[in-house]
Parts: sequence; C-alpha cells; structure tokens
Amino acid sequence: MQPIIIVLIILVVLVFIALVKTIQVIPQASAAIVERFGRYTRTLNAGLNIVVPFIDSIRNRIDLREQVVPFPPQPVITQDNLVVNIDTVIYYQVTDARAATYEVASYIQAIEQLTVTTLRNIIGGMDLERTLTSREEINAALRGVLDEATGKWGIRVNRVELKAIEPPTSIQDSMEKQMRADRDKRAAILQAEGVRQSEILRAEGEKQSSILRAEGDAKAAALRAEGEAQAIRTVFESIHAGDADQKLLAYQYLQMLPKIAEGDANKLWIVPSEIGDALKGLSGAMGNFGPMGGGSPSGFNPQNSGKGGNDTTGAGDRREQPPID
Repeated sequence: MQPIIIVLIILVVLVFIALVKTIQVIPQASAAIVERFGRYTRTLNAGLNIVVPFIDSIRNRIDLREQVVPFPPQPVITQDNLVVNIDTVIYYQVTDARAATYEVASYIQAIEQLTVTTLRNIIGGMDLERTLTSREEINAALRGVLDEATGKWGIRVNRVELKAIEPPTSIQDSMEKQMRADRDKRAAILQAEGVRQSEILRAEGEKQSSILRAEGDAKAAALRAEGEAQAIRTVFESIHAGDADQKLLAYQYLQMLPKIAEGDANKLWIVPSEIGDALKGLSGAMGNFGPMGGGSPSGFNPQNSGKGGNDTTGAGDRREQPPID
C-alpha cells in the first residue's frame, strides 16, 4: 500500500505544478514573452493566460509603463576646449515587448551609451556659453537621435532632460566675478539714472516755482499800480469836486517840501513853473494879515525855494525888469 500512496502523492504534486504552469496571470501594464522549445511563440498581455506546461516557458516579463532612468555625470568637451560634467535623465516607454527582448541585449545600457555619445557630439559643436543657455536645443537634438535609434528596439523616448551642467571650478569663479561686475554696473547705472531724474525734477520744480513767483509779483505789481491809480483818481476827483484854488495847492506844496528835502541825495529840487502863480496868490493873501500888509511872512521868498531849478514867478513883490535889447 505504501508505494501506491507515494505514487498518488507524486501524481498530485505533478498535477498541481502543471496547473500552476498552465495558468499565467499577467499584471496590468505588463507583458510576457512565451517561448516554445527556445523559439518565440507569442506575447502574453495583461490578464489570465493559458500556456502548455513543460513546453511553453516565460522568457521575460516587461513593464510597459513609462520609465525614468538617471545617468551619472558624463565629462564632455565643448568647442572651446572646456570640460563640463552633464547629468541626464531619460523618460522612455517600451511599446513592443518582443523587439525590446530580441532586438537588443540590454536596452537600458544601449540607451545610456547612445545618450553619452550623442551628447558629446552635440556639445562638441557648442561653446560653453551656448551650452549653458541652450538646454532646450540640446534636449531636442538628443530626443531626435534617440527616437531614431530606439524605434527598432520597440522603445519610445518621451523626454530627455539635462539635470545639471557643471563647468570647471575656475570657470565658475570667473563667471561669478563677471556676474558680480554686471550687477555692480547695473546698480551704478540705476543710481546715476535716479540722481539724474531727481536733478531734473528738482530743476523743473524750481522753474515752476520761479514762474509762479514771477507771475505773482507781476500780478501784485499790477494790482498795486491799479490801486495807486485808483487812489490818484480818487484824490483828483476829490480835488476837482472840492473846487480847490491855487492857495490850497500852494499850501500843500509847502507841506511837502520838508519831506522832499529829507534825503541826503536830494541836492536838486525841481519846482514846477505853474506853482508860481499859486505861491504868488498865497503870499499876497498871507501878506494881508501881516503888520505891513505887503510882504511875505517871515521873509519867505518863493523865488529862492528851488536850488538849481527853474525860476518861479511866485514872489508877491517881484519888480518888473526892463527888457534887454
């Protein structure tokens, strides 16, 4: 009985193993390559799949999702003979599991080596400054070359990105000094522009202030002159309205003489000729009140009232001079 039990157990184990090998469950976004006696038979897609046990074998399971592979820094020589280290990142996706399995031994290594050689060719035709500022151009060139080469491998390169471009330390120091000098230059230019604008605004403000001050002075002078003219008209109208005679005018002139003589520079008095008649009448009127009734009071002679001026005819006792032939 024991040998029969052992045989049954062996048969059960073989049946279980056969069932396990017959049913293949492939996860979503994955594919499996099936070989029969070492030859490619078919590709298993996601889901439940049946294969012939002990005849069909799973060669490779491939992830069909987009993959991200970073590559280590690679030294690259630029056109101006400077060595820079460039880090790259490749975004790729397997589109044909059969081609990725049989067309290339290791597509990851092939993509890396192709990226390095293509990058050296591209950077070799650029100088350092263009290399640092042309990332989009480099990415586009890399992607074009990789798409053309990896298409037959069943791989699609979606994106190529440059993580970092590191120039030599000495070049970095020179670039920092240049950038610092450029920043100082821009700061000096901005400061000079600020000072210039401030001076312009200050000058414009002074100009406007001078214009407004001059306009104010002109308006004030005009108003002052208008007021003086109005005062003169008022006085003139008052004099005419009061019907002032020559005696009153002569008296007012005598009151103004001390004020005219107050200045140190007033060495010459101008006596109007018309005032003579008024002074003559005034002298005659005041003489009537004197003790003799004929001369001017206090010996005042209007003929001597002006120094160096025109001779007046205001004396009350002026004698007639004989005519000169």
